[in-house]
Amino acid sequence: MTALLRQGLRLALAATAMASLSACQTNSGVPKYTQSQRQKAAAANLNLGVGYLQQGNLALAKTKLERAEAEDSHNPDIHAALGLLDEKLGKSKEADEEYRTALAMSHRDPAMLNNYAVYLCSHDRVAEGVRNFEDAAANPLYRSPWAAYTNAGVCLRQAHRESEAAQLFVRAQQSNPSYSEAVFQASDLDLSQQKYAAARIRVDYFLTNNPATPDLLLLGWRIAQAQNDAAASARFAQRLATEFPNSEQAHALAASRANAANPG
Repeated sequence: MTALLRQGLRLALAATAMASLSACQTNSGVPKYTQSQRQKAAAANLNLGVGYLQQGNLALAKTKLERAEAEDSHNPDIHAALGLLDEKLGKSKEADEEYRTALAMSHRDPAMLNNYAVYLCSHDRVAEGVRNFEDAAANPLYRSPWAAYTNAGVCLRQAHRESEAAQLFVRAQQSNPSYSEAVFQASDLDLSQQKYAAARIRVDYFLTNNPATPDLLLLGWRIAQAQNDAAASARFAQRLATEFPNSEQAHALAASRANAANPG
């Protein structure tokens, strides 16, 4: 499970962009592109570049994203994608510069703040990362402040600042009680601190009032195991196997139970 969550890049699909560009030529046959057409081409190349990034094809991603930048250098989404590319290439300084450029161009858009904060936390810049997460969450235009609060908590927990992390998980749940990731993170933290009752109450309450997730069912099983509650363990295991039979969590639990039954 990915603990720190990036906001999706705002991609503008331009299915007809290249066709419209090829149709725009002077009498001499030399293409003459308008600003609108260049932006459409940039959006198309950005979309392709992000797709290649997701596939792990960094070479093609680099080609498409650099072409997008050449076509529309003032698009903050392109610079955010270039930051992610540089990050994957191990070019931390360049990645930081691209993320900062994206932030400046987007007037500190909260989604961009969230993405930059993910980068900061992954590079042990905890204070800066948490500050950016909180700035994103405080922006009234941000549609998912609970995600930023949860990310900030994960960042603090990774830095072994558990009490501060717990407070941010609470803020995330107060912002959106149905956000399962905040419940998972808070309860997993409680489990790690042997606060079994608190963890179990939170998970049980959430599952009573919201759709289950494979992460929470597996966590519920782990908590019940820690409590030596065989009946609850069996119920969580049964729900996970029935409701999410093809999930990684169901396979992991099945393997764990098989190993326990056959230790030799």
